[in-house]
Amino acid sequence: MAKRSKDIWNREKDGNRREQRSFVRYAIVATALFLLFLFLKKDSIVSWVQAGITLRRQERQIEQYRQENEELDRRIRMMTGDRDTLERYAREQFYFAEPGDDVYIIEE
Repeated sequence: MAKRSKDIWNREKDGNRREQRSFVRYAIVATALFLLFLFLKKDSIVSWVQAGITLRRQERQIEQYRQENEELDRRIRMMTGDRDTLERYAREQFYFAEPGDDVYIIEE
């Protein structure tokens, strides 16, 4: 096997198969460079993929927080503008009751 790998780099032995052997040489060099950029470099392809995954995850999180903020803003506007809504919220969340009301609390 070692003799074969040495023969591939010797251009004197190319003969009629010069184009095929040249392609093999280029393929070996290209594969070595690809592996070098894939794993060894600081800015490797692996780190690019990881950064892309992290970026997409953070964008989804930002969108989720944005939707939560919009929902909270909507609830704040609804409670500050409408007394009945505020009263219903206080009754549901804090178990407020008016005198004479029967209150039943069901634990989930």
